[in-house]
Amino acid sequence: MKRPRKGAASASLPQAKAGEAPNKGRKRKSPKSHVEPEVLPDKRNLEDLWKKAFPVGTEWDQLDDVYNVKWDFTNLENAFEEGGELYEKKVYLFGCTEPQLVNWKDGQKVMCIPVVVAVVSPFPPSDKVGLKSIQREKEEIIPMKKMKMTWAPYIPEENRYLLQSQVERLKSNIFTMTCTQRRAALKHLKLERIKEYEYCLPYFYQPLKEDELEQDMIVTIVYPMEPPVICEFDWELDDLEEFTDDMITNEVLPEDQKNAFKEFVKGQVRESKKKQREVKEARKKAIKEMDEATKTALENMRFYKFYPVQTPDTPDISDVKVY
Repeated sequence: MKRPRKGAASASLPQAKAGEAPNKGRKRKSPKSHVEPEVLPDKRNLEDLWKKAFPVGTEWDQLDDVYNVKWDFTNLENAFEEGGELYEKKVYLFGCTEPQLVNWKDGQKVMCIPVVVAVVSPFPPSDKVGLKSIQREKEEIIPMKKMKMTWAPYIPEENRYLLQSQVERLKSNIFTMTCTQRRAALKHLKLERIKEYEYCLPYFYQPLKEDELEQDMIVTIVYPMEPPVICEFDWELDDLEEFTDDMITNEVLPEDQKNAFKEFVKGQVRESKKKQREVKEARKKAIKEMDEATKTALENMRFYKFYPVQTPDTPDISDVKVY
């Protein structure tokens, strides 16, 4: 058998035609179908402003439910545009939620409706929060920083490309209440401490107006018994003798406790009147020591409340708004 000459093709291999590349047995690649890239809408300049305003007093485990709904606060954004209530004004924003029974999807559901409150003021309207709940007899006023809350400048979307040093030089007119308490660290806190976040709301002291306590003539009485006797006594309208007799007649108070109960009520009334005097004197002192710039600022301070706008992605809340 003769061997094929050097350079000659083997008889068992097909010969390539002139000008044609040899077939190496590889599969041809099918052309890729052209897929149009998804075009995402540009982010509005203040689109996440409502989310930056910490919802004070909201339970921690409710926050995800609030943010998972596509709430629309374009009304808040528009208020900062030319012609809006907040245009070119210094504004401090805080959030809160209002649990309401609303029609949602195929039925009724209790939902936490987010609300944003805007305060027009040349300086922070408050550095304190008030803790108030059914379990607490009195409202406790504490510094915001104790709850890891503060007012922070809001950086609009158009400025977020700037370096931190450049951001700090911006003269922001929008500030939001922020909270630096990490949710992941809540498991290390006592339940009582966690509950404080649910009971707190911003505390605004307005010395130019009478405090509610100055006008309140009603005292809540919690008489120590087992079970305790709880009632309200109006020292301006109620006669103590008649009030006590009615309590005994209605079997709320044992007759042998009549005199002790009356003395207890008198003590509560004296304490309440003393607090009223102290509040009134403190308010007068604050006004006397106040400079004109601060007084003018307090007189011109304005509050605006914003509910989300109705959209197909959100429930109808038109019947549950409270202004």
